[in-house]
Amino acid sequence: MAPSRHHAEWLSLIDISGPFLSLPVLQRVFPQNFDAHDPESAASLRMAYEEWADEMATRRPDPAIHTAWVRFVLGRTLELSDEVIAEGSGLPPALSVTVAEHGETLRPTLAIVNPTGVPDAGTPRLLVQVYAADQELEKTVTGKRWAASPATRMAELLRDAEVRLGLVTNGERWMLVDAPRGETTGFVSWYAQLWLEEPLTLRAFRSLLGTHRFFGAGATDTLEEMLADSATDQADVTTQLGRQVRRAIEILVQSIDRADRDRGRTLLEGVPEEELYEAAVTVMMRLVFLFYAEENKLLLLGDPLYDQHYAVSTLRQHLRETADQVGEETLERRRDAWNRLLATFRAVHGGIDHERLRLIAYGGSLFDPDRFPFLEGRPLGTSWRDTVAEPLPINNRTVLHLLDALQVLQLRSGGRGPAEARRLSFRALDVEQIGHVYESLLDHTAKASIAERSSASITTGESRNIGHLVPGTPKGTCQCYGPGP
Repeated sequence: MAPSRHHAEWLSLIDISGPFLSLPVLQRVFPQNFDAHDPESAASLRMAYEEWADEMATRRPDPAIHTAWVRFVLGRTLELSDEVIAEGSGLPPALSVTVAEHGETLRPTLAIVNPTGVPDAGTPRLLVQVYAADQELEKTVTGKRWAASPATRMAELLRDAEVRLGLVTNGERWMLVDAPRGETTGFVSWYAQLWLEEPLTLRAFRSLLGTHRFFGAGATDTLEEMLADSATDQADVTTQLGRQVRRAIEILVQSIDRADRDRGRTLLEGVPEEELYEAAVTVMMRLVFLFYAEENKLLLLGDPLYDQHYAVSTLRQHLRETADQVGEETLERRRDAWNRLLATFRAVHGGIDHERLRLIAYGGSLFDPDRFPFLEGRPLGTSWRDTVAEPLPINNRTVLHLLDALQVLQLRSGGRGPAEARRLSFRALDVEQIGHVYESLLDHTAKASIAERSSASITTGESRNIGHLVPGTPKGTCQCYGPGP
């Protein structure tokens, strides 16, 4: 298996919230993949984990076993020696941070510091906070005045102590917290049980958080520098995603306009161009939300019924497999994918209450079916609850292109050379990046290509030209006009 596929595989097996390492950076630092975890060490880890798990399952687990397990992982798995571990009175005073508004002082359990003999000896590189096995890392800490989770507490400690990296653990979950100054914080979690089931995740954990990464790697290959380089790469990802979403909107607008033309301009009667563009943008942002929510386990992805009839992640996979088997042209003769998307939009807005599938109603305007009823083939002013829908005839090939635009990025190294197709993980996107994509769409609108709407094609253009028509554009074409200088 190619290293790029190995990296994509283990990234899909861990929990990522916010920015993390990009594939180009991983391929640069680990061109031949991670070092293998030798069989003897793997066997010792399994024995230690099983002993710890058995003890934690008792009515009164021994705290000493819990501590021993954590130190085993740090010392034997990550090979961090006592020389670089500061704890108790050996912790630098600057690592005690008072959160005045909550009346608490935050202090790590221990810190990984630069060893003696180097110019910056004693400088903290990684703060470690250990919690009881029954403390979930994203829920409020029991018995504390500040109602904050271990993850939030570590992020606050890192920012105030001006240390970038932290590791929070309850023995089973090992969460890396990356808090670069002035930037979005990232949270990445490994699971001890998964180390035994998916050894590639263990290899990644050792390679990224082991002693060599902090004290033996070159200046550009430390974990801090890898994360900094990935942030730059992530900005390129956001820019390219914005471009692809705009192109997908053009495809959707063209497809809707083509269907309108085939129906004698009756489908979009009374719908102004700017509203058509707004509807297309809304469809794409709905898909962004769904991909993000499904990958972050906020919806029902994994439920067989949801996967088969509602999930956008499995829909794209199904359409791509069909296209690879029989060709994309075949998809042009089928229209069930668009109907499925509309059903999913309704499900998120209104919920599902069925004995085999239940989804709460999220409501809100983003997924409101009555906001753009023409997408469902309903007249303006009708309700989705009591009016029969006759969805626009959008073919499956168009839907596949919409989904591909969001999940497969075409990136060029350094902006030149052949494009590299890279699957986008929405777990690695934060809210600010999604907001950036949305904002990049606000300075465009749909415009008729000629003065007569009865024979107009659709194009996109600057919002300052809303209501103006573009003369002389050939019928059936679609152009994208960005903001002027």
